[in-house]
Amino acid sequence: MDASISGALWAPLSRFLAVFVPLTLLIAGAAIAQPDPSSTESTAERINGHTVLGEVVPFGHGTARTWVRLDEADQPVSLGVTLTEAALEGLPPRATPGVIWMVEYIIQFPSDIPLLPFNHAGINWNPHGHPPGAIYDTPHFDFHFYLISPEQRSLITARGDDIAKCQKVPVSGSLPDGYVYAVGAEEPGMGGHWADPSSHEFHGQPFTSTFIYGTHDGRIIFWEPMITKALLEQRMDNTIPISQPTVYSQPGYYPTSYSITFDEKRREYTVSFDGLTLLKVSG
Repeated sequence: MDASISGALWAPLSRFLAVFVPLTLLIAGAAIAQPDPSSTESTAERINGHTVLGEVVPFGHGTARTWVRLDEADQPVSLGVTLTEAALEGLPPRATPGVIWMVEYIIQFPSDIPLLPFNHAGINWNPHGHPPGAIYDTPHFDFHFYLISPEQRSLITARGDDIAKCQKVPVSGSLPDGYVYAVGAEEPGMGGHWADPSSHEFHGQPFTSTFIYGTHDGRIIFWEPMITKALLEQRMDNTIPISQPTVYSQPGYYPTSYSITFDEKRREYTVSFDGLTLLKVSG
């Protein structure tokens, strides 16, 4: 990638995420009582298979949980995070004006499913968004689906010598065509961020959802739908294709799309990765 093109295009992103001041970093990892599987399986509709439930954690006034849906051959076809209706209530509000308050909820995926590349979800709540201004400065959630563990993330400092690891360009094909590096977006526990400049929010339309890839030391470490709170609250079902890499550093079942849904009966929001396809190491 031509770094000069990337730098010029992302000049407004020079402070993208990097100005986060995590006054509160909520690691909501303590499990609470697990719900009855029969009452939750319909979130990822049972179709010739079954749903394996992951961790459940407090979230707002409600809860969040992870899950993986398997087909009749016990192969994963979908995975995601489901929030109860009350989870969108009682979230931490804006702190001091001009200071960004980011809260992170960490939720583990089931660990006993072979070739599931995603280790855990890190959901970041941004009460009044983050830079660049007039693009992502609206209340939204960053749904990080991590391919590494929280312990591995803790080694990413995005400071000193680690900056070079955050900025290291992955092997060609590891990112979808057209994705560019967000200059200045190196973040502790996350690494570097890559975005699609053709996304609607960079072309005069209000930000509703977008898709980000994260890297560290030349490796993809998370896939990330960013979704506004307002879009979730519209309670409309949306399925969005994910621009695909052509090279994968580890084998596994990877999604071809992500969905945003609301279950009227159970009063639950779900963000899922769908169309999971087994892909082998190709680079």
